[in-house]
Amino acid sequence: MTGDEWFFPGHFPGRPTLPGVLMCEAIAQVGALAVLSDERFAGRLPLFGGIDKARFRRQVVPGDELVLECSMTRLAARAGRGSGRALVGGEVATECDLMFVIA
Repeated sequence: MTGDEWFFPGHFPGRPTLPGVLMCEAIAQVGALAVLSDERFAGRLPLFGGIDKARFRRQVVPGDELVLECSMTRLAARAGRGSGRALVGGEVATECDLMFVIA
């Protein structure tokens, strides 16, 4: 992130911070990649179904490198659950549990 991204000027003026909701969405997208890497779901569409236990542990600012992780804890034919986190410099910035459905 450079600080020029569209969301920084309003979040927060004078102290740019990556919004937690964007980190959760990024974790969900990594989870979708994990689902789609399973042959059973080729050509399907994983949809974000919900989020639980979201915790924001560290401020993420311009210049930080965000590393995303997500693992599937339950994967069934129509839905599943996963757990993910976003890290900066090895420190957890955000962690959450995700639910999704397969369309």
